[in-house]
Amino acid sequence: MQNSIRKVFYSIQDYLMIFIGTVMYGFGFNGFILSNEIVTGGVSGISALIFFATSIPVSVSYFVINLVLLVFAFKILGFKFLVKTVFGVISLSLSLSFFEWLLGGVPIIQDQPFMSIIIGGGICGTGLGIIFSANGSTGGTDIIAAIINKYKNISIGTGLLFFDFLIISSSYLLFEDVNKIVFGFVEMGVSNYMLDRIINSNRQSVQFLIISQKYDEIAERILKDLDRGCTLLDGEGGYSQKPTKVVLLIAKKSESVTIFRMIKEIDSQAFISQSIVRGVYGEGFDPIKT
Repeated sequence: MQNSIRKVFYSIQDYLMIFIGTVMYGFGFNGFILSNEIVTGGVSGISALIFFATSIPVSVSYFVINLVLLVFAFKILGFKFLVKTVFGVISLSLSLSFFEWLLGGVPIIQDQPFMSIIIGGGICGTGLGIIFSANGSTGGTDIIAAIINKYKNISIGTGLLFFDFLIISSSYLLFEDVNKIVFGFVEMGVSNYMLDRIINSNRQSVQFLIISQKYDEIAERILKDLDRGCTLLDGEGGYSQKPTKVVLLIAKKSESVTIFRMIKEIDSQAFISQSIVRGVYGEGFDPIKT
């Protein structure tokens, strides 16, 4: 019963963080970027291009484009990938629609496009960082890049960078203004910098040493829930002189919260040591360097 309540609490916490992140993005995008006729990357950038060309609200085209992408993603990437993505897409669409109505397309800072994109990029990047830290997604080009990454040896980051470059450069066809393209790339740089500042540490690998009498159950959950391997080491209590098992686990830092939650569900008295590792090579991590 207690474990079920804890799982519900963690889920609510994640969805609340995703919601906060989407609200921040919707405010930053409408108040500082779209209102200054700046096109960003991602599906929000595509939606901005559609808005400037046809006056169709960004929130509408953003939702429709993601709906199509989600259909393909469901068939290719499976249901597990979509759970929080669907929530993120709906939440961000509503956030964009709300701030479209509230701000009325008027820039918060008048006649200061460069300052606006710096502030807007910072707010949007922070919002995305919060979303990704909660294992969420806003869909869009994330889905396209994930699909490409599944079938081709191209990283998601490389895929996103290519799409963003193409989208921002396309704004020249509408405005014929190189300055707006430069502003778009500056916004992308600021947004990505803030995003990295929040989640960059989660890209590191970590090592867990877990000492628990329920080591067998913990190991089973690691294999089943995390789809990762682990190693059982023989140990002996220094005080009790009793034999024990130590679970050795290497994982991505972004999985740390999930691992701590899982261990606490099984054995709240477990002793856990977590440390940053400099490099991890092998299946599931980086290829072995030669």
